[in-house]
Amino acid sequence: MLLSALQGPPTKAVKNMRRSLTIFYLLIFYALFQLLWWGVLIVRVEPDKKGMILGEVLVFLFFLVIGAYHLQRALKKELKLHDQQKNFLLSVTHELKSPLASIKLYLQTILKRDLDKAQQQSFIRNSLKDIERLDDLVENMLIATKIENQSYSFPKETFDFSDLVAKISDRLQIHTCSTQVIRTEIIPGLKLTGDSFALTSVVANLIENAVKYSPGCAEVEVKVWQNDENIFLQVSDHGVGIKDDEKLRIFDKFYRVGSEDTRKAKGTGLGLYIVKHVLDKHQAQIKVKNNQPTGTIFEVIFHKHDAN
Repeated sequence: MLLSALQGPPTKAVKNMRRSLTIFYLLIFYALFQLLWWGVLIVRVEPDKKGMILGEVLVFLFFLVIGAYHLQRALKKELKLHDQQKNFLLSVTHELKSPLASIKLYLQTILKRDLDKAQQQSFIRNSLKDIERLDDLVENMLIATKIENQSYSFPKETFDFSDLVAKISDRLQIHTCSTQVIRTEIIPGLKLTGDSFALTSVVANLIENAVKYSPGCAEVEVKVWQNDENIFLQVSDHGVGIKDDEKLRIFDKFYRVGSEDTRKAKGTGLGLYIVKHVLDKHQAQIKVKNNQPTGTIFEVIFHKHDAN
């Protein structure tokens, strides 16, 4: 029902905005016509003031064009934002329905079939993973809202970053594949000082993105290591990759790679927006590089002296 409503005809607000834009264009043309007409009439009456009148007309015309340009940009920005919010709602609906359908199927199978204990536990574990996916979605929306309102304080504590990445990698392992999807190389026991809740969202979003934009059951590599000054997190995939002109835009709110009409991978457009803002609060860097032969590498660098 929600999907059909969102995919239906343009909303009243959009229609009103487009109508306002049309009226705005008509008013601009009318104002220009009147300006030129009255200018001609005044010059006929007082031809000796032609230079002054022309100057006044040009000044008025300059400010009118500047105002019209900025107003047009504002209206178009509102239309674009509305489209982004509509796509966001569609994506959230899909992101909610997918794990819920999976959980429902697992529970119905447990109830209707006589499964042994091992099978039941396997289905329950997979259901818990889907519940955690829903929890991730809610946390993403919560953090994004708090970042937007500047109401999140990013409390810091020292925690085992290696353990955090290992647990998230295990949780996000796609359980419908027979082969290992997420391959980890994690140096154990690496400590980091920061907001563990927000950094959990960073790690989860990077790994989920890598899985989401990769072919079915393709390998995703997650690495954690350190040198004398830095702790590194690297998430690599062999998916579609990111074009160079999009690499600077992928951290914008609601922005998603590719065309909205042809894109197959689902998502809310909040993940990398959250990643960038959380890392900025931790004085951490993130680099986006091309993988070989295809895919993308996200590399996060935590500076030990900054983190502490």
